[in-house]
Amino acid sequence: MSFTTADVVKLRKLTGAGMMDCKGALAEAEGDFDRALEIIREKGKLVASKRADREASEGVVLAKVTADNKLGGLVVLNCETDFVAKNENFIAFAESILDKALENNVDSLDALKAVDLDGRTIEAQVTEQTGVIGEKIELSHYSKVDADKVVPYIHPGNKLATLVGFNKEEVDAEVAKDVAMQVAAMAPVAVDKDSVPQEVVDQELKVAKEKFRLEGKPEAMLDKIAQGSLNKFFKENTLLNQTYVKDGKISIKDFLAQNDKDLTVTSFERYTLNV
Repeated sequence: MSFTTADVVKLRKLTGAGMMDCKGALAEAEGDFDRALEIIREKGKLVASKRADREASEGVVLAKVTADNKLGGLVVLNCETDFVAKNENFIAFAESILDKALENNVDSLDALKAVDLDGRTIEAQVTEQTGVIGEKIELSHYSKVDADKVVPYIHPGNKLATLVGFNKEEVDAEVAKDVAMQVAAMAPVAVDKDSVPQEVVDQELKVAKEKFRLEGKPEAMLDKIAQGSLNKFFKENTLLNQTYVKDGKISIKDFLAQNDKDLTVTSFERYTLNV
């Protein structure tokens, strides 16, 4: 069987593989388009298998919201080098995954991997892209925020992104952006002290008590002193109690109240690539 330039272009469009790889696959398949498609996909699985033990510490972190601003999604697509992470096709692939996450309102990373993308599961598409690009590609994280209004922020470079949910649909755009940037800059662990996981509270108290014990503080005073240290932890590490980075005299809670006394943050997500 023979093949045409149109067949090569079609195969390239379906797989994202290079022109020469597509020509080679069609030649190996003796012009059988479906077989050539399988050859490209099998190559992706082979490359993925060979690179399974490689470290994919580069990549992109993207955040986006639905048209009604009530649902936000955050995905992390990893690769091995910054060169690939900056590639337009790689970023577009990550964006297509995020679009599908929002379209299907998936609840977990595993559910996202099972979603159909152009006739194949996202997990299969990621494997195939490993073969096309030649690096280990990994979809490593997905999270979402549901709220009356969700605002995304992507730090320049696509290595850090946040989602912030508010309790009202009407939120000043600049206010919302500033809070999303606050989350990016200050990495809070929770919205307020009541939403800090109990295991985190227990660990902070344990560490504080041991610290002050080693400093020679009286045993009878350790609980009280440790509680003071915990309160400081809440102030520095919970979003609403953190000092607003643009105005060191007020907290985020105060900043929100200045704009709308009933406005607050209900939840947030933050992810950064430590590269």
